[in-house]
Amino acid sequence: MTDTVGILDTNTLILVGRLRVEDLPAEPLITAITLAELSVGPLVTDDEPERAARQARLQEAEAVFEPLPFDAAAARAFGRVAASLRRAGRKTTARALDALIAATAIANDLPLYTCNPRDFDGISGVSVVPIPHPDTGS
Repeated sequence: MTDTVGILDTNTLILVGRLRVEDLPAEPLITAITLAELSVGPLVTDDEPERAARQARLQEAEAVFEPLPFDAAAARAFGRVAASLRRAGRKTTARALDALIAATAIANDLPLYTCNPRDFDGISGVSVVPIPHPDTGS
């Protein structure tokens, strides 16, 4: 474990049961943005077993975590995130939820653990900890 406390990106939280424990923070946290992303999942599939799995994942996250809020400090950090994305030639809207999660990590001075580190390319000020994806190893 590289850090004692760290934020799990949404994809990492979804995959957490398939990840190596030693790649994760000792004290994992999530953001309110991740909880919002998980809340969409059950509503956007017509596949009943998948809907049930997504609902169970949402309920487990709600039971286990007290999400970090997107507060005034995160809103100020988001301004820096959006500006750095623009400087990198990336559109903020294309990765809006990732940008909000990154802003929350920056505002709380916490590293962000993710299986998709490229989602955070071009965002300055966020400490990204890449986690090997269980399906690809990268």
